[in-house]
Amino acid sequence: MSKEEEVRTAMVAAMKAKDKERKDALSLLFGALKNKRIDKPGHEDLTETEENEVVAKEIKQCKDTLEVTPADRTDIIEQCKFRISVYEEFAPKQLSEEEIQAIISEVVAKLGIDTPAPADKGKIMKELMPQVKGRADGKLVNALVGKLFG
Repeated sequence: MSKEEEVRTAMVAAMKAKDKERKDALSLLFGALKNKRIDKPGHEDLTETEENEVVAKEIKQCKDTLEVTPADRTDIIEQCKFRISVYEEFAPKQLSEEEIQAIISEVVAKLGIDTPAPADKGKIMKELMPQVKGRADGKLVNALVGKLFG
């Protein structure tokens, strides 16, 4: 079952349960998945990676909104937190810091870098990001790679 179908099924269940807030959040996610599929040539089904990218993008947009929302706008803050919790049900399992650190070590060893220098960051990130894409927050990965140099 594709993520689009999973979200549609969850959305129908939320409608039957009269859970308007959950239905609205799922409706937004469903729309994003559907639009991504429509944008593809020939309207082909999305790959699992593409589906995960859409879910991750929606989560990131909510987190970005949280960052810029004034503290007194509790309605927006609560709405974003709720949407994130709903979207995370459909997101792939995120890697822990330890798992990311292990992948970074593998990449550094694979590239043959004995003592990483700031000049090596581009090479490391280029090799690393495809391996963790959709399964780790880019800011966290960047911070962990930055720790190698200092």
